[in-house]
Amino acid sequence: MPSTTVEAVIAAPRDVVYRYFAERESVGPYLPIQIKLTRPGTTEREGVGAQHLVGLGPVGITEEITKLVPGERMEYKVVKGAPVKRHVGVVTFTDADNGTLVSYTMESEPKLPVPDKVMEAVLKGLISPFIKGVRKAVRS
Repeated sequence: MPSTTVEAVIAAPRDVVYRYFAERESVGPYLPIQIKLTRPGTTEREGVGAQHLVGLGPVGITEEITKLVPGERMEYKVVKGAPVKRHVGVVTFTDADNGTLVSYTMESEPKLPVPDKVMEAVLKGLISPFIKGVRKAVRS
């Protein structure tokens, strides 16, 4: 299954960086796409079980948060709207000099045959805007 990991240091404390990734709507204003909560989580508004529409207007994919470890890790899966059999994202957070090291991994199994190298490039292209968006968010 194609997988890509992008690592980046974001110049902000870990709890701040984690919040922007885990509370998906909070980074929306800094992205070229929209993120809208469509179903709240089981115990918290943007907690485990929360679903977000990621896209433009009513068109996009639906992600569901599957695991949150405050300040350390968030995981989600795509549950609707993408031509994939399986797609998961895992973001981990560790302290780094001058900020937080974010390690963002996506794994995706497309429904149609796509060369792994092509899929890996697509995944990297999906991760990069989120990292750039969080960088913008922490500076504002």
